[in-house]
Amino acid sequence: MIVLIIWKRLLVLDNNKMEKKKLSTTFKLLRALGFNYSEEEYGDVSLWRVIWQFFHNIRQKHRQNMMDWAILEPFAPRKLRPRLMRKMGCHVGEGCFIGDHVRIDQGHADMITLEDGVSVASGTRLLCHQRDFKDYFVGSDYNKLGYIVKPIVLKKGCLVGMESFVMPGVTVGEGAIVGAGSLVTKDIPAWTIAAGRPAKVLKEVPHRNTEV
Repeated sequence: MIVLIIWKRLLVLDNNKMEKKKLSTTFKLLRALGFNYSEEEYGDVSLWRVIWQFFHNIRQKHRQNMMDWAILEPFAPRKLRPRLMRKMGCHVGEGCFIGDHVRIDQGHADMITLEDGVSVASGTRLLCHQRDFKDYFVGSDYNKLGYIVKPIVLKKGCLVGMESFVMPGVTVGEGAIVGAGSLVTKDIPAWTIAAGRPAKVLKEVPHRNTEV
């Protein structure tokens, strides 16, 4: 009886493995056309999903391009860009400043949150996904790796400096300042100043001296 139960469980595991290996016809076609999408993420993709994603990407790209229209520059940082980011799916609070050529993870825009008064300087990139290297070894195929997908949260009143990268899963604390050109891979505590690649806390923001 015990042997029979173990045998049935083994059959279930084998069937699950076989199901995981099945690739949709659409995915095979995309691979044949030269698109090296991850099997883990896109192996069962449908034709309808590809069509939807195509038009969605066009719409998102159009909105992203509108953020940098020169004719709208006078009121773009505090009016147009925050509004366009909301249209793209981001959660953007009041009084935010968005510099020119800021790029967001368009496929995961709904995972990006900017609280009130956040400033994101020119050229910054907010990325919610990256390749997952935990199963990457000598001889592995990079294109078959899955992704790490995590949200980004920029807390009230923080600043991300020019040309910085904010990576998946990062929270920049309230009032924190991230120096220009930083690579933010870990959370930045509230009311600190951080910089570098990767970014590290350099100092804490002091309390105002109220003594007369």
